[in-house]
Amino acid sequence: MTMATRQEVLGLYRRVFRLARKWQAASGQMEDTIREKQYILNEARTLFQKNKNLTDRDLIKQCIDECTARIEIGLHYQIPYPRPVSATPVNRFICLQWALRHYKAGDFEPRRN
Repeated sequence: MTMATRQEVLGLYRRVFRLARKWQAASGQMEDTIREKQYILNEARTLFQKNKNLTDRDLIKQCIDECTARIEIGLHYQIPYPRPVSATPVNRFICLQWALRHYKAGDFEPRRN
């Protein structure tokens, strides 16, 4: 990894942690804010730790681009979780199956198992 790439990666790492420090949940609920901040920190630590030994420049560039995209998408949509890239018919079918398993017919309250 070149020094410039290293600086870029460390800058992204700092940016994610600053973002987590200032994060406010879209719901405005303190519990949601705490949970989402913790998710951001855990996700960043996990992914940066997993990819710390990468040496392939193309793969490093791909990870940097993915991190930048997730930051921008999270800020834009005000959600810290990754969004699906596309909604293919298979993805929609899987989402429908999940919804049918987790929600009662006629209301929008999740089932309590």
